[in-house]
Amino acid sequence: MRRNTVVLAALGGAVALALSACGGSSGTPEAKGATGATKPAGTPPSSPAAPAKEPILLAFGGDVHFEGMLRSRLASPSTALGPIARTLRAADYSMVNLETAITTGGTQAPGKEYAFKAPPSALAALKAAGVDVTSMANNHGMDFMQSGLRDSLKAIKKTGFPTVGIGRNADEAYKAHRVTVKGNKLAIVGATQVLDDHLIQPWTATDAQGGLASAKNEARMVQAVRDAAKGSDVVIVHLHWGAELEPCATAVQRRLAQRLKEAGADVIVGGHAHIPQGGGYMGDAYVHYGLGNFVFYSANGQTANSGVLLLRVQDGKVTADKWKPARISGGLPHLLKGAAGAAELKRWKGLRSCTGGLTAAPS
Repeated sequence: MRRNTVVLAALGGAVALALSACGGSSGTPEAKGATGATKPAGTPPSSPAAPAKEPILLAFGGDVHFEGMLRSRLASPSTALGPIARTLRAADYSMVNLETAITTGGTQAPGKEYAFKAPPSALAALKAAGVDVTSMANNHGMDFMQSGLRDSLKAIKKTGFPTVGIGRNADEAYKAHRVTVKGNKLAIVGATQVLDDHLIQPWTATDAQGGLASAKNEARMVQAVRDAAKGSDVVIVHLHWGAELEPCATAVQRRLAQRLKEAGADVIVGGHAHIPQGGGYMGDAYVHYGLGNFVFYSANGQTANSGVLLLRVQDGKVTADKWKPARISGGLPHLLKGAAGAAELKRWKGLRSCTGGLTAAPS
């Protein structure tokens, strides 16, 4: 269980009051959200009762890789993500987008100006920073083609690190990762709508080919969300989508978000634009169109604008949200404080005007 008292101080106001019901105690990232009790000696065995559902706090960061000056940070995975790890650990469940292949070899994809790869220690770095699940469904997840895919899947299996949007076939790639956090049954799905035209076929997972879950196949994506909704309290969908450096959600993003919401998604987050896009409520679901860069060696200017999205979930619905603005320096995000933080938060809230009707509160 994570220390929600850290979050109470961060959110402030009404959101902080709402979160006070969460409680919390000290613990390691691996122990967050865990519950348990010791029975007195001699107690007869019985069917375990379903744990009560407590309010939980979700945290989301944007695109992560370990290129350039960031590669050396993997020499010490326990501190690789720097101070932002405190914010990720303070939540009950955290997620980022891992925008790189996990391989030290492989054959680079043809025709790509930028190709990213990292050793398996990248997964250890995410875990140490308090990240609980990642998506590799993006336009860099298979930068080193099928050989790189095999290495990535091997690393995922060996480490046991929860990773969505990638698999040995379509069933695996579209399959939701399921986990129970403080009595809340979560299902997380990942997919990409961004693929180079000449790589759509070789990168897309099919019945006979390993690869990535593609949101270009909207019917399959909708079915994946419907499947995820069965037996779960909260469905989280992570999408790689949108237009680079475009602050406004595209018509394609807005249409897909609506379809996935109708299919059962409660939280829809994503990225690709390299800058933060707007977020808000679509009815009773929360949509954040673009989380921006997060751990990214080349971030500068507007692409260095970043942040952490915090969502409070209770009884299967998002009841409060908070965008914590950050600025990337040296490849790592640092939370903004004081006047700088207030100004960037105000600017980010203004982006809601071009999200196609997202609101500041659920309805």
